[in-house]
Amino acid sequence: MQWKVKISIKLKSGVLDAQGKATHKALLAIGFQKVQEVRIGKLIELKLEGDSRTEVEKQIQEMCQKLLANPVIEDFVYEIGEL
Repeated sequence: MQWKVKISIKLKSGVLDAQGKATHKALLAIGFQKVQEVRIGKLIELKLEGDSRTEVEKQIQEMCQKLLANPVIEDFVYEIGEL
């Protein structure tokens, strides 16, 4: 069975987001004064083979912990859908 997976990765709260700070400053500079904070993250989309949702979840957890995210400073969430 094929699955479509969306993984959202962002820095944990309390971790300095230098890219978010720079983007926030730039938005203020071009007139978007109501923007209070910017946090930058990653969105990863995968198509994946797996016999069950449980198997796919296990693969996603392992991928994120070993390569896609840095569990020390980043959190991740994911959505799984059947294709």
